Amino acid sequence: MLILNTHPDHNKALDSADAELLGTQAADLTERFLTHRPNHKATPLRSLPGLAKRFGIASVHVKDESQRLGLGSFKALGGSYAVVRLVLEEASRKLQRELDVVDLENDAVRDIAKTLTFGCATDGNHGKSVAAGAKMVGARSVIFVHSGVSDERVAAIAQFGADIIRVEGTYDDSVKEAERVCTENGWTVLSDTSWPGYERIPGLVMQGYTAMLKEVLRELPQPPTHIFVQAGVGGLAAAVAGHFDIVYGAQRPKLIVVEPTRAACIFESMQAGALRKVEHGEPTIMAMLECYEPSLKAWSILSRKADAVITIDEVDAVNAMQRLAQPVDSDPAIVAGESGGAGLAAFLHTARSAEEMEVLGITSQSRLLFFNTEGATDRASYFALVGKTPEAVLA
Repeated sequence: MLILNTHPDHNKALDSADAELLGTQAADLTERFLTHRPNHKATPLRSLPGLAKRFGIASVHVKDESQRLGLGSFKALGGSYAVVRLVLEEASRKLQRELDVVDLENDAVRDIAKTLTFGCATDGNHGKSVAAGAKMVGARSVIFVHSGVSDERVAAIAQFGADIIRVEGTYDDSVKEAERVCTENGWTVLSDTSWPGYERIPGLVMQGYTAMLKEVLRELPQPPTHIFVQAGVGGLAAAVAGHFDIVYGAQRPKLIVVEPTRAACIFESMQAGALRKVEHGEPTIMAMLECYEPSLKAWSILSRKADAVITIDEVDAVNAMQRLAQPVDSDPAIVAGESGGAGLAAFLHTARSAEEMEVLGITSQSRLLFFNTEGATDRASYFALVGKTPEAVLA
């Protein structure tokens, strides 16, 4: 289902704090921090001219985050970045001098990092990023996973030395439990969703994503006219919406938020004109997007800078995974997890309706940008849905 943003704040200027958080100077900082990661390299921006020709549009580009920092998703950029920022801030306070990312190997900084514990709830990818960041700086991590997180995804988090706490219920239940336990123990909650009184740290997570957007802007031959970007609590979508608004101003691309029909909290919020929590129902295979309440920080941006919201069904997600694995003409194959191809899934669904294409203003001149936000983070599920291993797809 497609709805346009009719919120009274639509197209209003970003809040000054959000503009500073997601602006070009912040993106420069996050990219500089990223270059100090030992396994850093820019992820590819894939051009799919065959797919563009098939649908009669000018171009299709996919930013492929399936191998980001060896963690398999864009979230490698957010949680780890926030861990590093918070460790350096605490060390600067205790050592009474300004520290930078180059100081992370300093013995005094690492001694302080050892005293810190970072906790968060996760569907899989954010927790892996926090755990990896904590291991890198020598801190402890405690990751809360709800009952829908697969054993394979839990094992991928545990390999970074994280303590795992299982929580009955949904992602939102695990968020509440993480906040409770961390508060009781004096640990730092490092969530990628925000609520009243807790916005700065989720903002840092969002800021971490801007390094990816800098890479995109360097490689795109022309500015996109439309961006389809998936949302769970909305952090990535808000980062994309905010940063591209700052870069392009009045000429910014049209921003379409994509959600699973079974967890459409931003869709419902946009329809109501105010932040809404939706009831938990049947789980979606798009596990990384299975969130039932938007991030307050993300909503403040999306209510202004998102232009439309589209919900997609399970079959749409699988269709996109298979389409990317079996490319058109000489297009490159892309391994996309169930949530990774959601943006493309929304376009493929929309392309079946001439009316919806017209509503979004997609024509033969349109240049579309998508984000493959994750690779095969659950290999068994990927094989069951695509019929091939990731290796076979890329071969």
